[in-house]
Amino acid sequence: MIPEKWEPVFGKDHAQTKRTGTGMTNHDWLISRLPKCELHIHIEGSLEPELMFALARRNGIRLPYESVEALRRAYQFTRLQDFLDIYYQGMSVLITEQDFHDLAFAYLTRAQADNVHHVEMFFDPQGHTARGVSFTTVVDGLTAAIEKARAELGISASLIMCFLRHLDEADAERTLDSALAHRAKIMGVGLDSSELGHPPAKFTRVFARARDAGFSLFAHAGEEGPPGYVWEAIDVLGVDRVDHGHRSLEDDTLVARLARDRMALTVCPLSNLRLRVVDDLTHHPLRRMMQRDLLVTVNSDDPAYFGGYVNDNFRAVRQSLGLERDEIIALARNSFVASMMPEPDKQEAIAAFDRAIASLHRS
Repeated sequence: MIPEKWEPVFGKDHAQTKRTGTGMTNHDWLISRLPKCELHIHIEGSLEPELMFALARRNGIRLPYESVEALRRAYQFTRLQDFLDIYYQGMSVLITEQDFHDLAFAYLTRAQADNVHHVEMFFDPQGHTARGVSFTTVVDGLTAAIEKARAELGISASLIMCFLRHLDEADAERTLDSALAHRAKIMGVGLDSSELGHPPAKFTRVFARARDAGFSLFAHAGEEGPPGYVWEAIDVLGVDRVDHGHRSLEDDTLVARLARDRMALTVCPLSNLRLRVVDDLTHHPLRRMMQRDLLVTVNSDDPAYFGGYVNDNFRAVRQSLGLERDEIIALARNSFVASMMPEPDKQEAIAAFDRAIASLHRS
């Protein structure tokens, strides 16, 4: 699953100090070469307009947009709900096991081009089963793509099944029942969709059941919702990692707790910009989170809708916040530390990353 050596990813030209021959800055070149994990990616949010139209044609579905360009023009969001309305509409083209395979394999191919070595991807089964698509169809299609990517691309991936928080806990309980029949294919359980008005505590019982079944636990909290939602995610649900979480900075006691427990936060800068969580990336709290000793990672969230995959997010915050080389390296390393890879694989991956960085410093 984990390549034995990552030192060669830096190539023979890593001694350069100013610019590459392609006009890429040294920092951008570093970002492109650094091994990394992606820990916050909604696989349905990687559905590019071109693939959406291709699947619509294959399945005889008529989209309410006349062209790929018209669909892209619709990607103007002022809040999370604006995005979710189009996101769920896009799901309508996903019908067969092959559709889910093609969706996931396209994303994993794109991630591998960004030197992503491991992915922990969210999927939203309730958005499909409500349309009459079986849970098995979704999971088997995604799993087939993961297995193909491991064999052909050398990238590993695992699945995190998310509950849609705007639905009730009873619906989540039924979804967990379906997931238990596929336990070996699903690493974790998460919580996503509309945050405001749907606190994590709404799902206390189903998360307790998921924990008892051996799933790792995750929750979106502190994106639009208040710091209290982050407290609930860690103390009521007992999550292993918080997704987003930047509003934690409003509560010094919470920040201290997150830093003490090394609770990872999966941050998605371009998503935050497109959903107006921040009005400009120069105001993004990522660097402040690092300065407060929080274990933060950089991710793409829903890259087809928010204008960038993981390296695009790295480059955007590097430029906007003026991140230095050591900060970029720390963010990439954090992605391995925060991953849910089996512990031997994680330690091997971190050691390989550190060897690669030592080699870079010696050059």
